[in-house]
Amino acid sequence: MAASPRPASRSKPAAAAAGKDAKTFTITELAQEFDITPRAIRFYEDVGLLTPARAGRNRVYTHRDRTRLKLTLRGKRLGLTLSEIRELIDMYEPGRDERPQLARFLAVLESHRASLLQQRADIEAQLAEIQAFEKRVRKQLKRG
Repeated sequence: MAASPRPASRSKPAAAAAGKDAKTFTITELAQEFDITPRAIRFYEDVGLLTPARAGRNRVYTHRDRTRLKLTLRGKRLGLTLSEIRELIDMYEPGRDERPQLARFLAVLESHRASLLQQRADIEAQLAEIQAFEKRVRKQLKRG
């Protein structure tokens, strides 16, 4: 794991603040940690969710990239679209009032819940219809 070099001119407080983000990750390390493929990570880059630095041909992911990947995967588990995930992640800035982000997140969750409830109602209606047809077919088989 390569750590980014620190310029000698950096003050102690600046160096300490950068120290927590100094750890970098390779695409392979992130893929293994989150049990996804490097191809999936590259896809998240293509849609603008991750923006790794480059060291030659290699991608260099920061702590920020790792956090964004973690949030992306969490959003996917919740069933959010990649555009919803990107919108929510892009709203976040450390030190800024997070209420707008939380309000938007709540609206997205409510919308997604409504969609899932409608899907469940549709599935239940289809299952009831299937059950009715099965019952008719069984009766016809008994007669025949």
